[in-house]
Amino acid sequence: MRTTQKETSQMKEWKGAFGQEYTDRNLLTPEEHDALYREDFGISRKQLNHAFLAGVPNDARILEVGCNIGNQLLLLQQMGYSNLSGIEPQGYALDLAKARTKNMNLMQGSVFDIPCNDGSFDLVSTSRVLIHISREDLPAAMAEIVRCAGTYILGN
Repeated sequence: MRTTQKETSQMKEWKGAFGQEYTDRNLLTPEEHDALYREDFGISRKQLNHAFLAGVPNDARILEVGCNIGNQLLLLQQMGYSNLSGIEPQGYALDLAKARTKNMNLMQGSVFDIPCNDGSFDLVSTSRVLIHISREDLPAAMAEIVRCAGTYILGN
């Protein structure tokens, strides 16, 4: 069952100037995004995807929560995944993602109120998002991710 949570103060910040400034500071190509992972973690994002998604079929329905400008979705598309969706609260970042991607369902929304039915996706993924959610709001965010996931959840 889908529930709606009122907008948190953190979500208001992400939707405003702070979120736009964050996006501007992180305008990377998928290749630069991959290199950043290699620098930060010693392994590229593409290598992580191959390791974590080895058993996930290419036609799996995948949702990325907090897709920002779409780099992870573009990497997944390069890997052959074809049924990709993303949700992003920051309108500016979402506009950039829509301009950079093709054949993806990108929507504005929040981890607290994902506009999809229960179990809509085979895999729900989020990366570097949950760290920005206050401790008291994490259970609601996680519940919404679990609600939309049919089989897999990937978070880092």
